[in-house]
Amino acid sequence: MKKSTSKIAKEYAMIIIGTIMLTAGIHFFKIPNGFATGGVSGIGTILGRISDIFSASVWIMIINIFLLFVGFIFLGKTTGLRTVICSLLYSGLTIAFEKIFPMPHPLTDETFLELVYAMALTSIGSAIIFNNYASSGGTDIVALILKKYTNLNIGKALLAVDFLIALSSFFVFGVHAGLFSVLGLFAKAFLVDSVIDSINSCKYFVVITDKGQEINEYILSQLHHGTTYVESKGGFSDSNKTMIHTVCKRIEAIYLRRRIREIDPHSFVIITTTSEIVGRGFREC
Repeated sequence: MKKSTSKIAKEYAMIIIGTIMLTAGIHFFKIPNGFATGGVSGIGTILGRISDIFSASVWIMIINIFLLFVGFIFLGKTTGLRTVICSLLYSGLTIAFEKIFPMPHPLTDETFLELVYAMALTSIGSAIIFNNYASSGGTDIVALILKKYTNLNIGKALLAVDFLIALSSFFVFGVHAGLFSVLGLFAKAFLVDSVIDSINSCKYFVVITDKGQEINEYILSQLHHGTTYVESKGGFSDSNKTMIHTVCKRIEAIYLRRRIREIDPHSFVIITTTSEIVGRGFREC
């Protein structure tokens, strides 16, 4: 099925938000501290330090534009278009931030605190972008290609691509910045997947009840989700029961759990968290 205009608009809005967070983390925290934690931002940070030709933000733009062609070739038309928008916005915001908010020195003298903010903003921003079928460009494109053609997940792919970049920070910025860069790289690799799982997480319900018809009707008519309805027999009571299987979003789980208790206080409910649901009403393939 084709996506609705409102859904596409929402996805692009989320891409913009993710790009702003990513750029803020890079400009305000990574570049001033010399955190070369991989990616085009890491390469740009290093080149901006060792070369007087361009600043870090200009290097980021140059490398992103070059690697965009790779995205079109390997990732397809849809992902390529979104990556172009995201990459150009990312590069443009980096240059704009550099002009409007120059950062010749770190914001604070707490290096670890700045690393935390750098990793949090960039990881959450990257996760939002990935989750909406886009990439911020640069080595993210390489990571998505590795994910498409290998069994690596996004976090591990980023780790494989960015590790050498992080190591180079030892030679450019010194041991202090190099150690923080490697630490930040490992943190980001796991944070990206964790944030994606958190964004996509849903609740899986197994309800064993004597009032299956009423609960089933509530799920269908109020939550607008499907169910799997199974007639079963209780092993302890030896009485006939109805077992309902359904999935819903986290906020809906609160209402469903409350409603089940109102309809049948003696029902037995199993609720588990799923990292992702693919299908109608949830995430599309």
